[in-house]
Amino acid sequence: MNPRLDTLQPYPFEKLRLLLAQAGTAPAGLRAINLSIGEPKHAAPQCVKDAMVGALDGLSVYPPTKGDSKLREAISQWIGKRYSIPCPNPETQVLPVLGSREALFSFAQVVLDSTKNGIVVCPNPFYQIYEGAALLGGATPYYVNSDPKLNFGCDWSTVPSEIWARTQLLFICSPGNPAGNVMSLAEWRTLFELSDRYGFVIASDECYSEIYLDEANPPLGGMQAAVQLGRIDFRNLVSFSSLSKRSNVPGMRSGFVAGDATLMAKFLLYRTYHGSALSPVVSAASIAAWQDEAHVIDNRQQYRAKFDAVLPILEPVLDVTRPDASFYLWAGTKGPDADFVRDLLTHTNVTTLPGSFVGRTVNGVNPGQNRIRIALVAPLADCVEAAQRIADFVRKS
Repeated sequence: MNPRLDTLQPYPFEKLRLLLAQAGTAPAGLRAINLSIGEPKHAAPQCVKDAMVGALDGLSVYPPTKGDSKLREAISQWIGKRYSIPCPNPETQVLPVLGSREALFSFAQVVLDSTKNGIVVCPNPFYQIYEGAALLGGATPYYVNSDPKLNFGCDWSTVPSEIWARTQLLFICSPGNPAGNVMSLAEWRTLFELSDRYGFVIASDECYSEIYLDEANPPLGGMQAAVQLGRIDFRNLVSFSSLSKRSNVPGMRSGFVAGDATLMAKFLLYRTYHGSALSPVVSAASIAAWQDEAHVIDNRQQYRAKFDAVLPILEPVLDVTRPDASFYLWAGTKGPDADFVRDLLTHTNVTTLPGSFVGRTVNGVNPGQNRIRIALVAPLADCVEAAQRIADFVRKS
């Protein structure tokens, strides 16, 4: 067996399962409301369903590893329009993938050289795929704690030069999971300068890019920042996106990777053996999704309504503010986060996620400690009821 498998930590939701097994029985009559998992619950767009049904003959065709040319073109056009940049070359700078999770992991296996004792830098808290991809790629993760004073961003100046010198890959998540913070152009400039100096690759996870709360102010993307800073070749940068959150189709497993053509060529070579090509059926549905913005605007409005309804209930009792983007609340608790989540389930039948489960202890500090992640993915009425139960629980605790 691969000995590196033994370095993997349990996934946050396995930890949550074990924690909740310790909870008492919730009061009779309180139905369960689960706000722990970032799984969209809004309806999938009808145009996507129709396109999928109309493409069922594609089940009889092997899909190309590089992806359907019409899908690559649709993605390229979407990137150009969304970020107001020249459309990337659909032949050399765009690859459809089976969702961002699969791509984030497999891309790390392409970039990492396990013979060189490399390092993968990532924010803390983080999406655990970053850590697993680093460990299974033979690298050592290095965690940079988020800072509430920086809107839960990272102070990259705290990373020693000797760490940057060994860094092969930097994972970025903007908008962030779990805090919904968005990186500024100045922060991107800093990271590009570090990448130029030390030669590492930047993997920008942007799967929450289309869930933002100010319709007039969409989040800055990595490729957009690169163009604004004159890096029109996207050197050492790849961006990852997905339809899961944007279009409420997590079961479709469809996204893209785009950026540096040299890196994309190596990634395509890897994928030839990896066997992760999108079915023609999913490709057709994906084209329909990327070419329609009406359902995305409606999706954002639904999340906006949830934040508007829930925050006035929770702000008086928890340390919580409206994020820049995403559908999460990153809320501070008065006591240990795991105890809070366990006892909350016992008394209210509401499930959230302990913040410490998505972080690691660095220099004696886990930046997720005494925080919980609340995913506003349930219907509006359920989110409001859950918020009221949480508020009552806190007041009585």
